[in-house]
Amino acid sequence: MFESVDFEEPWRKVHEWPMSLAWLSASAITLAVTATLPVPTRVGVATSLACLSFAAWRAAQAWVRSQARGRAVEKTRKEFVTPQELISKQKPGLLWLGKGFAWTDIEARKMHALIGKGLAKTFGKEFITDGAHWLHGLSSEDDVYADLGLLEGHTLIVGSTGVGKTRLFDLLIAQAIARGEPVIIIDPKGDHGLASNALKVCEALGQPERFVYFHPAHPERSACIDPLRNWNRKTELASRIAALIPSETGADPFTAFGWKVLNDIVNGLIATGQRPNLVQLRRYIEGGPDDLLLKALRMHFKTKVPDWESRSSSFVKQFKGNQLLAYIAFYKEIVIHEAQSVDLDGLISTYEHNREHFQKMVASLIPILSMLTSDPLTELLSPDFEVGHDKLVTDMARIIRADKVMYVGLDSLADATVGSAIGSILLADLTAVAGDRYNYGIDSIKPINVFVDEAAEVINNPTIQLLNKGRGAGFRMTIATQTFADFASRLGDENKARQVLANTNNKIALRVQDAETQKYIADGIPKIKARSMMIRYGHNVDSNIHDAYSASYQEQATEEEADLIPPAILSELPPLHYFARLSGGLTIKGRLPILHAQAARKRRV
Repeated sequence: MFESVDFEEPWRKVHEWPMSLAWLSASAITLAVTATLPVPTRVGVATSLACLSFAAWRAAQAWVRSQARGRAVEKTRKEFVTPQELISKQKPGLLWLGKGFAWTDIEARKMHALIGKGLAKTFGKEFITDGAHWLHGLSSEDDVYADLGLLEGHTLIVGSTGVGKTRLFDLLIAQAIARGEPVIIIDPKGDHGLASNALKVCEALGQPERFVYFHPAHPERSACIDPLRNWNRKTELASRIAALIPSETGADPFTAFGWKVLNDIVNGLIATGQRPNLVQLRRYIEGGPDDLLLKALRMHFKTKVPDWESRSSSFVKQFKGNQLLAYIAFYKEIVIHEAQSVDLDGLISTYEHNREHFQKMVASLIPILSMLTSDPLTELLSPDFEVGHDKLVTDMARIIRADKVMYVGLDSLADATVGSAIGSILLADLTAVAGDRYNYGIDSIKPINVFVDEAAEVINNPTIQLLNKGRGAGFRMTIATQTFADFASRLGDENKARQVLANTNNKIALRVQDAETQKYIADGIPKIKARSMMIRYGHNVDSNIHDAYSASYQEQATEEEADLIPPAILSELPPLHYFARLSGGLTIKGRLPILHAQAARKRRV
């Protein structure tokens, strides 16, 4: 019974203003009566002050309610922040997420009440434009901070095109740079603003040398990255490239055969003292491993077989000077019993495979290697310069050890296939670095921040492993996408797509139009009880009794289960507005400023 009486409609008219005015008038009238009529002065003044206090009390209530309505009606404007201002907002152990407030059942009930009452009815039709700005007016905003430790669970950002995913990246990246941590940015679109802002933050800190730039469209100022430099086991290199072969299951015969050929050639290169790179792999797969096998056999004979030259001379005569065939026969008949090499066995097997069948089986591998070794990628991804060159050559392990800030633009708008292949192999290289740190210990307590925009274009199985096990190696992954269906389309398996989602404990949703994505965000949040008031009027005239009439009035407060964040409301968010559901259960409604070097001139527009 108490709850039904205690119910208050949060969006009713502000009746407190007229009530305050009435009390104020009563105070003035009381003073006037006291001055003109024979009323005791003390009584009159005391009564007037009492009326004045009630007027002030009602005015305070009216002000609070008017402010709440005013926040809902006022449209939020774009705000800008400079790198210096953003750096100054940092607090130890905390991450700044713009302006906003904790979204609780209090704000959610106000939202449901307003939706039930009707936006147009409450504020007018002209109010409903350019997104649901009123959501941000349901509470007073302030700087929003989140515990940095929450980022260890990885973060997923979803939002349609042009709603602020990249601008959110700007804020997160800038703060990671300011903390002095290694930062790796993989940007399929090649957004100039994202790279520029990262560089400006480094400059604002007085550390421009930390910034490393990679972009296939700008080879003249791009650093060179060797994606095959880091590995723990030789088989990783073959797996890294075989993962790029188009496959529905990842276990079809073409992928398996491609992996074997890659592994055999990698073993041959290492056996001959050469460092594998993409150019060499392409050379020996397209042209055949003849030269490599000959070098590997000679190297093995020199180190393992005494007096091998004289012992193999008879085989050379037998094959009429064809050293490769002679050495293969010598190995199979003599050496294999004395000093067998598994690496040589595999390379010989690849060499002796039927050429026509070999070409068919590697038909899907050759285009991938061609893409990754065509100009200008020949030098950018397979650097092999003479001593004294002035080109920056690096790899993911070096970037991490030196606390660098690396921006990788993939130029996917110009060539999506090549861009995807570059991003995928670099992420596989990162996974290898994570494995090395995981297996052999972490030499630095600093976390590694990896940001992947439009992640569905580059995500692969190694990336899933990085999400799954990277936390133990100090990796903090932040990935952005437009819809969850993009992951399933890229990976070809809905279960793998769910693995990606399950490995991100923090979800940040900007405006989302895809219904499935909306539902996924909302379903992961507990429900609330939304309260509403039902009012019933009734009257009745008894036809049997002359002039008999009865009437009734009933108020009923009800509570129904409702979403803390209704799925459809995500499609109404204005640009740069977001809902965040963080690990541990904290939900935030916030809005983002735009990182801009000239923010002082254009504070608000």
